[in-house]
Amino acid sequence: MRNVFNLSSGIYYLRMSGLIFAGFAPLQIIWRTKARETRQAPLVSRALARRSLENAQIEVICVMFLITRKSEIMKIAVAQINVHIGNFEGNLNIMLEAVASAKSQGADIICFPELAVCGYPSRDFLEFNDFIRQSEETVKKLAAAAQGIAIVVGSPTRNPKIEGKDLFNSAYFLADGAILHVQHKALLPTYDVFDEYRYFEPATEFKVLEYKGKRIALSICEDIWNLGNENPLYTVCPMDEMMPQRPDLILNISASPFSFEHASERIHVIQANVQRYGIPMFYVNHCGAHTELIFDGGSVIMSPNGKVYDEMPYFEECLRVYDFDEVLRGEREVRQSATKMDTIHDALVVGLRDYFHKLGLREAILGLSGGIDSAVTAVLAVRALGASNVRVLLLPSQFSSDHSINDARDLAENLGIQYDIVPLQSIYESYMEMLSPHFLGKPFNVTEENIQARIRGMLLMAFSNKFGSILLNTSNKSEMAVGYGTLYGDMCGGLSVLGDVYKTEIFELAHYINKDGLVIPENTISKPPSAELRPGQKDSDSLPPYDILDPILFQYIEKRQGPEEIIAQGFDAALVRRILRLVNINEFKRHQTAPVLRVSSKAFGVGRRMPIVGKYLS
Repeated sequence: MRNVFNLSSGIYYLRMSGLIFAGFAPLQIIWRTKARETRQAPLVSRALARRSLENAQIEVICVMFLITRKSEIMKIAVAQINVHIGNFEGNLNIMLEAVASAKSQGADIICFPELAVCGYPSRDFLEFNDFIRQSEETVKKLAAAAQGIAIVVGSPTRNPKIEGKDLFNSAYFLADGAILHVQHKALLPTYDVFDEYRYFEPATEFKVLEYKGKRIALSICEDIWNLGNENPLYTVCPMDEMMPQRPDLILNISASPFSFEHASERIHVIQANVQRYGIPMFYVNHCGAHTELIFDGGSVIMSPNGKVYDEMPYFEECLRVYDFDEVLRGEREVRQSATKMDTIHDALVVGLRDYFHKLGLREAILGLSGGIDSAVTAVLAVRALGASNVRVLLLPSQFSSDHSINDARDLAENLGIQYDIVPLQSIYESYMEMLSPHFLGKPFNVTEENIQARIRGMLLMAFSNKFGSILLNTSNKSEMAVGYGTLYGDMCGGLSVLGDVYKTEIFELAHYINKDGLVIPENTISKPPSAELRPGQKDSDSLPPYDILDPILFQYIEKRQGPEEIIAQGFDAALVRRILRLVNINEFKRHQTAPVLRVSSKAFGVGRRMPIVGKYLS
């Protein structure tokens, strides 16, 4: 069997007739395998620019030195951008500006993220013909701009076959004013926050394209994620299908949402691909937020030797141009350094800012109790929206301590935000007077506590409506998990800022906020948590300490461990069963709350779908 291999660049080493020849490419080698068992072995290691044939079990028939002009250095621009779902004109303008910048820096190709034309996730907008039509028109306008530079961009495309889903999730390669190539996504995630198979048909054809002397494998997000994990979800790896076509590089366009462990997972998966295929990868991700989903950017350029040639900034738009040959050599390694609290803090700020700005909103309001949850929420709101756009209400009752009121006032003054004190005791007493004939003989219980919470909710919503401010919910993940909150009271709000942050993490976040100087009063952080709805109340009256509660919740929610597995870790059996029961029976509350900014691998909301009416563990 004869084989032909073209080597367009680099240094070659060749053994023929017992002698070793060395030189510079280009050359063409025609060979025949000596043994059946070595026929499928790779002739050349693509992991290195230095190519070695010394140990290959082949019989060389002919070596042809090709006379070609010296190939030009290719430059590839990676543009992590913040687009807006369905804002076709705005998204186009962002990309055209990036194209102009990349072109001025000599880039041959610019890469934009997955579905950047329409925004990700577009969800059921994808079911509207008009939405797809506008996506197509935007691609045509981008193609017209692809003069002197090629553009790689994600957009939905129509499936020409009547069988299967109506759409593909596609990567366009635009050049010379036209569509040069389209590669569809093969691996469609349908887990956690992803629901792509609801809309898209998986690809069954995989073709490498050639541009300016380089053979390019286009792939889309999940297409590279079947490697580097213990439980592959798919039976095919798209790059396995492309490798016989001998690509020189991988361009992967992604929409990969943030969780605080995801950046390291992302690099691990990219390394697994680079090590398997021996070619560099240019991976581009979105940044910005779309309701609960936050995208951290962190685009990665990885050399064939597995080194991170560059990791782009987290949570900010960025465009960088890379010399392909330098990436191929892999003589540097650049990674972002960020702690868990760095990324959670920045993610929440971005989530808040984009929720408001993309909805055309400006001002936020929240209740400031003197407790740590509302304090952290207020700080994040100021950092996202500016002090002039944040207003707080102090809503003391007869059960509020003086230090809580003082702590709330001190924080508001530290932040330079407007605060109003609206006592609710007289309103509460009016309720009690009206209800006393009906509650005759019944002792004080959670009913009276919830009335206070709902009065606060009513007052906050009144200010929200009157002044056009959006109410921020301040509940944390621990409280939401076990139902320690009042529907239509402290669970009110248009956006849940801390609903994916456990209480123990809230304390870490407060210390992080104070790392460069006192912002949150120390007493707010050090005092025992309390809802202050009855005399002397503490959270620990109803719940176990948070340093015990949170690890149990983490094992159940994030790790999906059942009661026996959690108990085996050393937790009290009765406590575990009680906590898991509380989580399950309070699902109805979470179905009625605001969208939760997602910062973990399993947040309440679209990524965790549990039945309200279910017997399991309840």
